[in-house]
Amino acid sequence: MIGKDIDLAIKLLKEGQLVGIPTETVYGLAGNALDENAVTQIFKVKNRPTFDPLIVHTNTIEKVHDFVLGMPEKAHILAKHFWAGALTLLLPKKNIIPDLVTSGSPLVAIRIPNHALTLEVLSRLDFPLAAPSANPFGYISPTTAQHVEAQLGGKISYILDGGSCQLGLESTIVGFEQEQAIVYRKGGISIEAIEKVIGKVEVKAHSSSNPQAPGMLKSHYAPRIPLILGEIGKLIPEYAEEKIGILSFKKYFDGIPTNQQFILSEKGDFGEAAKNLFAAMRTLDQMDIEVILADLLPEQDLGRAINDRLRRAAAKS
Repeated sequence: MIGKDIDLAIKLLKEGQLVGIPTETVYGLAGNALDENAVTQIFKVKNRPTFDPLIVHTNTIEKVHDFVLGMPEKAHILAKHFWAGALTLLLPKKNIIPDLVTSGSPLVAIRIPNHALTLEVLSRLDFPLAAPSANPFGYISPTTAQHVEAQLGGKISYILDGGSCQLGLESTIVGFEQEQAIVYRKGGISIEAIEKVIGKVEVKAHSSSNPQAPGMLKSHYAPRIPLILGEIGKLIPEYAEEKIGILSFKKYFDGIPTNQQFILSEKGDFGEAAKNLFAAMRTLDQMDIEVILADLLPEQDLGRAINDRLRRAAAKS
């Protein structure tokens, strides 16, 4: 059931049930992060392997300190600049956070989301929420309540409708080793924006097993139809015998019906492209086509994070 009833969402969460919640990044599948039964249900509903950790959501930095043993100076600086927002910090956890949430890691991924409805929910709860994306594991992340309902509607109690996600791309995950900041997942805060605040960062590649942070698996965010990356103009002749869909940054291609082409941003705007990415992949995945041809964006700004998602969506192809 989809609705805007915050009181109902809070009631269900207090009862240990799961609720779809809106954030500025993507919709989350939320449950009480301190309740192992609720967390177990998140893994079951998503069909998510328990070695892939979850992100914990709360609404104030003061509450963050209730769940972590400490924050390095650079973490404080990043939190001050980017919270509430699309930044997740990987920090040493207190025992109050179940090991199930962190997949046995001593570090917990935690953030303050920037969405008015969810911030109100969090402000009225005495526990944080574990909330991975509200989709079956490995599939395209949802950016509307309707996406959540189409995929998980029969498995969860309620979906809090906060409209379309403003950003449409998951959070950037940053951890720390001694004084070095490390980006474990590219996301809605660009590398350039982070480095402007705290200086040079290290960027980790994805992990194929036992990831150190959520969203690091090689194959992820994938449509069911094979997605092929490359120069679209050169790929089209190779796949001429198949029904082709196009996912392009900013141009249309001759010879393919325009209704089978999705342009992320005709004006070449990275923010617009990020917001449209998952909805575009989902739209193409529902078409009567046999292959999706896609090109990479310039490796800068949010283009890095979009390319990361495209590469992982193409990995199983």
